[in-house]
Amino acid sequence: MSIKKELPDLASSIHQAVLDPFASIETLNETCDISRHYNFSGICTNLVRLSRARKRLGAPNKTKLIAVIAFPFGFIPSQHKQAEAEWAAEHGAEELDVVPNYFALAEDNQEKFAEELSNICQIGLPVRAILNIAQIPSEKLSLAVEASIDAGVRGIQAGNGFGREVVNSDINQLSLMARGRCSIKAVGGVRTLSHAIGLLEAGATSLGTSAGPELIKALRKKEQ
Repeated sequence: MSIKKELPDLASSIHQAVLDPFASIETLNETCDISRHYNFSGICTNLVRLSRARKRLGAPNKTKLIAVIAFPFGFIPSQHKQAEAEWAAEHGAEELDVVPNYFALAEDNQEKFAEELSNICQIGLPVRAILNIAQIPSEKLSLAVEASIDAGVRGIQAGNGFGREVVNSDINQLSLMARGRCSIKAVGGVRTLSHAIGLLEAGATSLGTSAGPELIKALRKKEQ
């Protein structure tokens, strides 16, 4: 007798992304509406669209408004990064996905790397550090994870969505380094149900994707 495998509560794992620089206001509005309809756990957008997204989503609800800071590569001075984060908090962001100081990491200056994140964490919103796992050597990745957690981040994000797709081994590696001390967000080419489920099984607690509705439709079809 075969036992049907239980499928995950996918909607609660999805952070629907609206990061295409050419996405229209109509697209933003539609994405906000459908994210609330499916009860996605988050919608992630940039500062230019943040206020409009807050207005469309309405009062804080299950779908959290997430702002990206210093996205996608993080190479702005720390004071400007801090100003972006403070502005996002003032304009309705409920969580922050922050690109940290990779240059400090490359120069083995973990103190500077952590200090920047710590200052942003002191704003009071949940912060995820975006670590481009495909580009950071393993030994420095471990240091980055430790420094990020010490700084107070609530989560680590595996990449900024540029470059190759995130794979299960990326999430396994981050999970082993994090040791349950923070959440893990998988980002990068998450467009199919099998890929999404594999990442969750590998240890991801959330999925950053622009294909949230398609994933839910595929899941419902599989459940039939």
